[in-house]
Amino acid sequence: MTRRERLLEKLKELQTGPKRSLGQNFLIADGVIERILERAAKPGFSELLEIGPGLGALTEGLIEISARLAGSRLRVIELDRAFADDWRARGVEVIEGDALQIDWAELALKPGARLVSYLDYQISSFMVIYISVCPFGVYCMVLMFQKDVDRRITAQARSEDYGLLSVIAQIGWTVNVVSEAGPGDFYPPPRVASRVLGFERRADAPDEAEFAAFLKFAKAAYSHRRKLMVKNLEPLVGNRERLESLLVEHGHSIQARVEELSPEQLLAYFRSVRLAGGK
Repeated sequence: MTRRERLLEKLKELQTGPKRSLGQNFLIADGVIERILERAAKPGFSELLEIGPGLGALTEGLIEISARLAGSRLRVIELDRAFADDWRARGVEVIEGDALQIDWAELALKPGARLVSYLDYQISSFMVIYISVCPFGVYCMVLMFQKDVDRRITAQARSEDYGLLSVIAQIGWTVNVVSEAGPGDFYPPPRVASRVLGFERRADAPDEAEFAAFLKFAKAAYSHRRKLMVKNLEPLVGNRERLESLLVEHGHSIQARVEELSPEQLLAYFRSVRLAGGK
């Protein structure tokens, strides 16, 4: 029996089906699953957390991986009631709810936790920024994204896809490609291709307080992409002359727009502004 046939049989057993409202496209490609699990099993994690286990394409392998590490545990976050109940019945620890709405602080993740998921398009960008900035103990992630989100995460300065998501992801993580996934690797097949990315927390990433302040600064800088960066930042910082002089000190024109600065350059500029007394 193929993975697709087993999936259809399980859906029939649970008397449910893929819910478009929840972005449910179930992974059925053995090769993609193996590459994700291989990355998830790399040494160095303290516990595993999966968002959206669904029918368990990854979960069954994650159970085995967790069992091999003494003191580790696997938890899953599942919004679909039928799937949540099924995993509980199989002895898996379930946090039932929306990953965007639960209190992540209450999860009390151990430092070194590894997050694994193929994220719904609607929450993927938010989750990357949220996990990057907040100190939830997540030090590594293996996440699948639709290709347009992947391009935004890995984009370089001055490119069309470069933006706030690129800056926050690259400041917080070292990012590399784990696997490609085409529409035929899912049931039902989505309209677009996907890519799996691996994230490792950078040792030089800002701490919680600085990252939160930097996110506020970066959001202001990106508030109007067609405007000059100093004009966007003036309402936040309150001193345009200082913004311009510091920008020149960092080797940029006062006419610079935010997409011209790399993530590292924007962070360095932020630190100078903050040191000089910016809000």
